[in-house]
Amino acid sequence: MIDSLLALLFTALTIGLYLLGIQLYKKKRHPFTTPIITATTLIIVFLLVADIPYETYMEGAQWIDHLLGPAVVALAYPLYIYRGIILRYMLPLMLSIFTGVLVGILSGLVFAKWVGPPDNVIYSLLPKSVTTPVAMEISKVTGGTPSIAVVFVMVAGIGGVLIAPYVFKWFKIEGEMARGIGLGSASHAIGTAKSLEYGHQAAAISSVAMTISALLASFLIPIISSWM
Repeated sequence: MIDSLLALLFTALTIGLYLLGIQLYKKKRHPFTTPIITATTLIIVFLLVADIPYETYMEGAQWIDHLLGPAVVALAYPLYIYRGIILRYMLPLMLSIFTGVLVGILSGLVFAKWVGPPDNVIYSLLPKSVTTPVAMEISKVTGGTPSIAVVFVMVAGIGGVLIAPYVFKWFKIEGEMARGIGLGSASHAIGTAKSLEYGHQAAAISSVAMTISALLASFLIPIISSWM
């Protein structure tokens, strides 16, 4: 009975805060008012003030976490709609995604080598631009820690969503395809959700970039880790 009440309470809390974040974003459109940022911040504040352990919260809200898989699969719809464009630009699309994956891996590696954390942290950092389930599996294979990998994935996702509008503005990136590739390659599912604001074509390309990035990273990261 208590478990059922916890599930109902924390599920309602999570959904309610996210809906509140959406309303705030509609009134004040700014990268820092993106719903995932405001809702996450409010949940953290609530748990700290109420002195509720994260484990207790996840006992009730964990099923929402399981919806990530179906949400990613649902991105196949815009992928199907714009399949003609994807096939037409297959070569530049693949080259762009490969470049994005390589830059994402090497930038994390260079930063980690400069800071000098333990090896398991470095191995957990390398898949930071890959969607969470894949990043966790990669970190297991390379000797990293899945829970630490999740933190880096969240930082990469939210960080990408925050700076993307400024990067697009400063470098005059206006094409939906270019924006979709950038967000999907660098910020995985969170970036793909953000790309919907730029159009369905951007979302379709972003979902392609996210999927192919995961495949490429699964191949490249173990190789790079073995060299280390």
